[in-house]
Amino acid sequence: MNVALAKTDTGSALEAALAAARERLPAGGKVADIRRQALDAYERTGLPHRRIEDWKYTDLRVLMREVLPLAAAPDAAVLKRAEAALKTAAIEGTRRLVLVDGAFAPGLSETNGLEKGVSIRSLREALDGGDGALQAQLFSLDTSNPMVALNSAMLTDGVVIEIADGTVLSRPLHVVHIAAGAAASSMFTRSLLRLGKNASATLVESYVAADGTRTYQAHDSLVIAIGDHSRLDHVRLVEDAADAVNISSSAVTLGAHAHFNIFGMASGAAVSRYQATIAFAGEGSRVETNGVNLLRGRQHADTTLLMDHAVPNCASREVFRAVIDDSAHSVFQGRIIVRPDAQKTDAKMMTRALLLSDDAEADNKPELEIFADDVTCGHGATSGALDESLLFYLRARGLPEKDAQALLIQAFVGEAIESIANDALRDLAEATAGRWLRARA
Repeated sequence: MNVALAKTDTGSALEAALAAARERLPAGGKVADIRRQALDAYERTGLPHRRIEDWKYTDLRVLMREVLPLAAAPDAAVLKRAEAALKTAAIEGTRRLVLVDGAFAPGLSETNGLEKGVSIRSLREALDGGDGALQAQLFSLDTSNPMVALNSAMLTDGVVIEIADGTVLSRPLHVVHIAAGAAASSMFTRSLLRLGKNASATLVESYVAADGTRTYQAHDSLVIAIGDHSRLDHVRLVEDAADAVNISSSAVTLGAHAHFNIFGMASGAAVSRYQATIAFAGEGSRVETNGVNLLRGRQHADTTLLMDHAVPNCASREVFRAVIDDSAHSVFQGRIIVRPDAQKTDAKMMTRALLLSDDAEADNKPELEIFADDVTCGHGATSGALDESLLFYLRARGLPEKDAQALLIQAFVGEAIESIANDALRDLAEATAGRWLRARA
C-alpha cells in the first residue's frame, strides 16, 4: 500500500503509510510502539517550515511540498539497474554495502571474508535479534525534529556495523545508497556504526541514482558511537539525481580521547539537508567537520550542525565552504554548546561562501552558547565573489576566464578537501569537484 504524505495528511493516510512501512520491516513490541509514537510526533508538526527556527532557511512545505509514496521493494529488474549504477559509484579498495530503494541488497554487497572483529548485518537482521540495547541505540535520535520522527516511523532497512575493541580496519567501508526504482517514490533507511575501544575505521557514504531514475526522495539517518581512544573518518558524497530530495540526519557520540573526522560534499539533488548532532561524552576528544556545497541552477543545500560539548578538555573544528552559481541557495547553520562542566573546551567554526552570480544566495548562521568560563571559542562567516585582481592576474598570464575561475574555485574548496585522511578518497572528492567545474563550463 503506497500512500503519499503531505502537510495536510492526517489520520487514516498516516496509518496506512505506517502499515506499508511495517510490511517492509516487521518489528513488534517496543519497536512498534516507538514507530507509532514517532509518527504521532511527525503528525503534530508535518513538514517543517520557516516558522520553526532550525528550518528558517529550508522550508520543506515549499521546497518539498509532500512526502512521496514508499518505494516498492526492489525486484530483479531494479537490482539489475542498481548494479549498472554501482559500476560508476563503486570506489576501488573499499568494501561495498549497498542499499537499493531503501532495502539492503546482499547480492550487490561484499559481506564475505570480513576482518576479525567486524560484524555487518542488515537492519532487519539486527531488529530480529531482539537486542534491546541495540534497538534503543538505533532509535536514539531526537524525534522532536519532524524529519527524524518521520524517518523513525517509516524506515524500512539499513546496515548495522559493529567493530570490536582493538580492531583497525584495513579497508574503508562504503555504504552506497542507490535509487533505481519507479519515479516519484521515497525511501527511508537507518544505519548504525558502533566502534569499540582502541579501534579505527573509515566509512564512506554515497548517494546516487540509476540511469533514468528521477523525482525521488532519500530519507536517511545514521547513528554512530565511537569508543574510547578510537578514530573514525567519515566521508559523505551526495550526488543524487538533479530533481531528487535528500534529507539525512546523524547522531554521533564520542567516548574519551576519541577522534572523529568528517567530510561532506553536496553536488547533487535539487534539495538536500544534512543535520547532525555530535555529542562529547568523554574527556580529551576531538572532532573535525569539513564540508563543501557545489551548487548551480536552483539547487538548495542545507548543512545544520550541533556540537554539544558536555565534558572538559575537548576540541572541535568546523570548516565549511560553499560555491554557488546561478540561482542556487546554500545554508550553513552551526551551533556550539559548551555546558557548565565543559571547562577547557576549544571550539572554532568558520564558514565561507563564494557567490558566482548576482542571483546566488548564501545564509550562514553560526551560534555559540557558552555556560563555562575557561574556554576558547570563536566563529566567523564570510561571503563574496571571486577576487577580480586574482582573476586579472591569471588571465594576464594567458588563462581563459573559465579556467582562471576554476583554478580559484579549486583553491577555495581545497582547505576542506585536504581534511580527508585517505589519499584515494581525497582524490575522489577532488574528482567530484572537477566534474562540477567542467559541467559549469
